[in-house]
Amino acid sequence: MAMNSVNTNAGAMIALQNLNATNKDLGTVQNRINTGLKIATAKDNGAIWAIAQNQRAESSSLNAVVSSLQRGQSVADVAMSAGGAISDILVQMKEKVLASTEAGLSTPSKQALSDEYVALRKQIDTIANNATFDGVNLISDTAVNSADVKSIANADATATIDIDHVDLSTKNTSIASTPTALTGAIGSAEVKSLETAIQSVSSSLSKLGTGAKALDTHLTNVMKLQDTLDSGIGNLVDADLAKESAKLQALQTKQQLGVQALSIANQSSSIIMGLFR
Repeated sequence: MAMNSVNTNAGAMIALQNLNATNKDLGTVQNRINTGLKIATAKDNGAIWAIAQNQRAESSSLNAVVSSLQRGQSVADVAMSAGGAISDILVQMKEKVLASTEAGLSTPSKQALSDEYVALRKQIDTIANNATFDGVNLISDTAVNSADVKSIANADATATIDIDHVDLSTKNTSIASTPTALTGAIGSAEVKSLETAIQSVSSSLSKLGTGAKALDTHLTNVMKLQDTLDSGIGNLVDADLAKESAKLQALQTKQQLGVQALSIANQSSSIIMGLFR
């Protein structure tokens, strides 16, 4: 190939190829800086992108698990709060029963105690039936929006963490056996029935608490797992911005030199013109 040719400028072509390569590398680095990703699309690295995308799907699915567990927590918290109130009412009812057994108590006084007792007993159903969160009630009579809680426990929904419904209304066998009023003869049997009801409610609340604790523990584990997955995805696809910044400066300098080299190569034709002067 002729060295002195106006038709073919080999030096300029080589300089242009190098400049194009530099511009391409510069575009890649700028894209990494803009997105924060070294692998943003399957074109960058198909295998790594596919792995990262699968893990993103896993992490995203865990969002639904977290929401389900948090909903279960809320249902359980409402139920336990109401159950605690019912337990307190039963304690007050026992107090009224004990007071009514006092010898020589006047009829008006006994009637007043009975009225208070009846009012307290009615509150049990009111509290139980209103202990609802998102349409689910863990402690009401089975005829009023009662249901078990089944929270999703994993990303493919093949497992659940369950909290079983417990009836803490006056339909509960132990609570139903308590006196409906403090009229007539009241004695140790009535006191015993209140003690049995208190123990039954306490046992039910213990079961609810165990279930709620399981939800809390699993929620913590799921959130840790999600953080670990997100961190792993970052290790695969995130760009090292400190390194990319250094590359950017080097490529910008290289680009300037490439432009200068191309300019010099393009001047070779003017040198040839000097031969004809």
